[in-house]
Amino acid sequence: MNSDVPQVGLGIAIMKDGKLLMGKRKGSHAEGEYALPGGHFEYMESFDASARREIAEETGLEVGPLKFLCLMNLKDYAPKHYVEAGFVADWKSGEPKVLEPDRVESWDWYDTDHLPQPLFKTIGMIVEAMKTGRAFWDV
Repeated sequence: MNSDVPQVGLGIAIMKDGKLLMGKRKGSHAEGEYALPGGHFEYMESFDASARREIAEETGLEVGPLKFLCLMNLKDYAPKHYVEAGFVADWKSGEPKVLEPDRVESWDWYDTDHLPQPLFKTIGMIVEAMKTGRAFWDV
């Protein structure tokens, strides 16, 4: 990966009974921070296909319809630079499983007003987008 070219990523806020699914990252940048399922787009993928693939690969869950939340210009983890799309979907079926144990320690459901710390930098923006409708961050 060329570090001077922004990458395109996505994060998916999966909601169940008013709670948000988050996992504690490991083995990559932002190790120890809590984050959503998500990752990189693959060539020629749609937003929906990319989100469903990432969710299945990381958690084994099925979700309902995907809804756009926000677009973020993420430079907090320089030299990595991401244009990150945030989405939300309601849980449909399954129990979250750690399917990529080299990348995440565990998955759990959290109240959006009482999130674990430390948080991956996009989480605050995604939660704000869910609560207020704000859809764009150029940080």
